[in-house]
Amino acid sequence: MKKRLAWLFVIILLIVSNIATFLFSNTLSLAFGNKVLLTTDSPNTAINVKKLIMLKDFLQKNYYLPLEEDKLMEGSIKGMFDSIGDPYTIYMTPSEYDSFVDETEGSFGGIGIQITLDDEGFVTIIAPIEDTPGERVGLKSGDKVIKVNGEDIVNKSLSEVVAKIKGEPGTKVRLTIIREGISDYIEKDIIREIIKIKTVKSEIIDNEYGYIRISMFDRNTSKDFNNHLNSIESKGINGLIIDLRSNPGGLLNEVIKVADRILGEQIIVYTEDRNKNRKESYSDGKNKIDIPLVLLVDEGSASASEILAGAVKDSKSGTLVGTKTFGKGLVQNVEDLSDGSGIKYTSSEYFTPNGINIHGVGIEPDIRVEMPKELLERPKLELEEDLQFLKALEVLKSKITND
Repeated sequence: MKKRLAWLFVIILLIVSNIATFLFSNTLSLAFGNKVLLTTDSPNTAINVKKLIMLKDFLQKNYYLPLEEDKLMEGSIKGMFDSIGDPYTIYMTPSEYDSFVDETEGSFGGIGIQITLDDEGFVTIIAPIEDTPGERVGLKSGDKVIKVNGEDIVNKSLSEVVAKIKGEPGTKVRLTIIREGISDYIEKDIIREIIKIKTVKSEIIDNEYGYIRISMFDRNTSKDFNNHLNSIESKGINGLIIDLRSNPGGLLNEVIKVADRILGEQIIVYTEDRNKNRKESYSDGKNKIDIPLVLLVDEGSASASEILAGAVKDSKSGTLVGTKTFGKGLVQNVEDLSDGSGIKYTSSEYFTPNGINIHGVGIEPDIRVEMPKELLERPKLELEEDLQFLKALEVLKSKITND
């Protein structure tokens, strides 16, 4: 009897010792066969990874239909990113990442809209891209998409919704939307196209005033902006209007280069990460334009376009005309992974030169001009009918006269 008790005591001691080692050792390794899958200093990380693998194996063995391991693992990764609750922090599968790269390089298949998730889980259009199917059928900034081809997409991830909206050129997609001020649902049938974005265009008004429209900031925007600006400057313009309305943003380094042409020697924007590390971007003032400036903004002006608008307003380098901007004051980084997938994550928040973070708030224009509803409903509005543009031109003329 004593011998049995002695052996029982040894067994219990070994079990307790092993548990203590598992819970309190500094480094844990998770092995699968002969391969070490994970080495971590965190017991919780090892436990959670082991749980994930266990549940994946359980589903593959017990679910009533065959399951693909890759899809299960991709879904678990997407769930991790979705759990953060930040619509700008996402995991992209290889095919989704390819589409994302195409979009930032200015060519992709779809309908030409920039979207985000609002606080209630609605997919909200930041802005339709100029001269794309989305703009031509009359989609507007602030429209909330609730169905794609009749399928409810409320509370789905952005990547899921984007995948449903994009498709082969020539095919049709139906969006069901909610628009503020209209009680009935609106349905739009849209034919997909290859979207080739020309983000900058310009013209000379009345042989005297320059007008440059920037629809978004992609890899070519600053170069194209400089070319357009140099061209109209050579014609002897006396003032400049830059139109940032329905500009959903884009690449930070591109808007910095554009700002460098229109601002003096000053700070353009600064960012702060979670540790309050501050990174500042400056214009050197060497290539600054020396003519009066007006910026057009609206609720579709977001992110990078708000950086430009905020720098101009804080430095009093020009006058903002239009309506309050969208209010996106977060900066994202993009990383590509070895298997062709990628991640986009919020790495910092940005501040205007005066230290203002506009996230969720937006930027108020110096001169507020609302567009009448009947004009907003038009798919295309000529400049001579555009009340915001006409006000901007009036302000520009006044600046030139007073100078």
